[in-house]
Amino acid sequence: MTQVRPETVIAVVVTHRRVELLAESLAVVSGQDRPVDHLIVVDNADEPEVAELVAAQPVPTTYLGSQRNLGGAGGFALGMLHALALGADWVWCADDDGRPDGPAVLSTLLDCAKRHDLDEVSPVVANLDDPDTLAFPLRRGLVWRRKRSELFSDAGSGASGSNVADGEAQEDDLLPGIASLFNGALFSAECLEQVGVPDLRLFFRGDEVEVHRRLVRSGVKFGTCLRAGYLHPDGSAEFRPILGGRMHTQYPDNDVKRYFTYRNRGYLMSQPGMRRLLPQEYARFGWFFLVQQRDPKGFAEWVRLRGLGRRERFTRP
Repeated sequence: MTQVRPETVIAVVVTHRRVELLAESLAVVSGQDRPVDHLIVVDNADEPEVAELVAAQPVPTTYLGSQRNLGGAGGFALGMLHALALGADWVWCADDDGRPDGPAVLSTLLDCAKRHDLDEVSPVVANLDDPDTLAFPLRRGLVWRRKRSELFSDAGSGASGSNVADGEAQEDDLLPGIASLFNGALFSAECLEQVGVPDLRLFFRGDEVEVHRRLVRSGVKFGTCLRAGYLHPDGSAEFRPILGGRMHTQYPDNDVKRYFTYRNRGYLMSQPGMRRLLPQEYARFGWFFLVQQRDPKGFAEWVRLRGLGRRERFTRP
């Protein structure tokens, strides 16, 4: 009988000057019950201590130290392409300030991808300090979900994961067409061939939204596996509620984050598949800056930055 070659899973982790947090992340990534076949770490600061940490992992590793900060977008692009060049069948992504929620995340994602015939599958991204709270709020229609347990009702079950029988959870463990990238996201090689790797020009902020846009337009099958989790620092604080919480706008806590967020969003909103959201975009941010915050200068800066992105002026501040 012809032997079937086991699928190769290569993990890609991007880091920048957070060696202590990276150590916590790599300990979980390298300690999965279905071990990764290879670990690639892209270090955007090219630090010797990071190289030593990577070499000490209990799985085969490659350290890619970059003397130029490529950002999350460029780092994942480099790591993904290197993984494909090494023969990866699946590329599993992680970052330095988050980590998989336990040792069975990879095996759970692979199982979910096989059962649902997925090209990409993501875990639920939960708050590192409160694992039943989502690290980033998720909108389903007009309703915002903030609890991990609430997502099971969106997948067809009326109960949380702890209250669902094994067989029922197997059927109701997927949110199709929804994925948080790159926090624990698992891509097939064929998916990356169709969708591509992140755009270096975006640096960080919005690169995951741009890849999600490509996933949707490509027609590949993807979704979120509710039985798998990824723990990440809370990111919900910068999503500011407006109109009594019925809508939200994004307002990062410093100038650099706002620069990349709004500039990149201007580019994204000019792309096919996103343009229909433009009226809503102006309504939301106009209300936030002009009515709620009474900050016309802030609105003018938002307009300026999104204009840079729309014209593809990708200079760094």
